[in-house]
Amino acid sequence: MTRPMRPAIYFNVHLVSDSTGETLNAVQRAACAQFENIQPLEHNYYLVRSERQLERVTREIEAAPGVVWYTISDSALRARLEAFCRERSIPTLPVLDPSIAMLSRHLGVSANNRVAGQHAMDEDYFERMEAINFTLAHDDGQNVDSLIGADVILLGVSRTSKTPTCVYLANRKVRAGNIPLVPGVALPDFLEAMGDKGPLVVGLKISAERLVQIRRQRLISLNQEDAGDYADEEAVRDEITQANRLFQRNQWKTIDVSRRSVEETAAGILNLLIERRGFA
Repeated sequence: MTRPMRPAIYFNVHLVSDSTGETLNAVQRAACAQFENIQPLEHNYYLVRSERQLERVTREIEAAPGVVWYTISDSALRARLEAFCRERSIPTLPVLDPSIAMLSRHLGVSANNRVAGQHAMDEDYFERMEAINFTLAHDDGQNVDSLIGADVILLGVSRTSKTPTCVYLANRKVRAGNIPLVPGVALPDFLEAMGDKGPLVVGLKISAERLVQIRRQRLISLNQEDAGDYADEEAVRDEITQANRLFQRNQWKTIDVSRRSVEETAAGILNLLIERRGFA
C-alpha cells in the first residue's frame, strides 16, 4: 500500500548578500534538495552594503518571516541583521563563517573580510571571461574553423544539454565548444582526424526513452504537436544508435546524461580533463 503524498511545505528563505548572492543560492538549493516535498520561497537581496539597504531587507523579512542566510562582511551590518532576527526569533545562518573559521585556524592567520573577494578582477577572473567568450562563440556548431583551440568539444544529439554544460565548464575556465549531431549532416573534417593531439572530445549519450520524454516536453512548451521525427521513438532510437557508433568508432570518451544534472556531467568532464593532461 502506497503512502499518500504529503502536502508540500512552503517557507520563506531570505538570502542576504553584500555580493552577487551566488554562494547563498548554491548552498540554499543544495540544502533544500535533501528534503522531500518542500518549496522554499526565495527572497533575494544582493549588494547589500549600507544601512539604508539593510533597512529595506529587514522590512521585507518582517513582512514574510522564515529563515535568513547571509554573507555580509561588514561587522556593523552583520550585528544589526543578527540582532533584528534574534529579537523576532528568526533563524539566521552566516553560511561562510564555518569555512572561514576552519581555514583561519588551520593557516594561523585572520581573514581580511573583504567584500566580494571571490570576484576580484585578477588573472583568474580574466581567464574565466575568456573561456566564457570562447564558449559562446563556439556554441551549437558555430565557428568550427577555430574550434581546434578548445579544451573540450562536446558532441551529442539534440537536447543532451550540450550548451548549459559548456557554459558551466567555461565558468571553471574551460574553453568548451559543442557540435550537434544531426542526421545527414557531416562533422567537420578535422574532428575525426586529430586523434589524441587536439581538444578532448566527449560524446554525450542518452537513453531513447529519456530523450523522447525531453523532446516531447520541449514540443509542449513550444505549443507544437507535430515535428516529424524529432520525438518519434523509432527515429530517436536510430539517431542515438548512429551517435553511439560514431563515439565507438573514434574511441571518444562518453558520458551518459540520461539521469545526470548539468553539474554532474560537467564534473565528469573535468575528471576526464584531469586524467588526460592534469588540467586544473
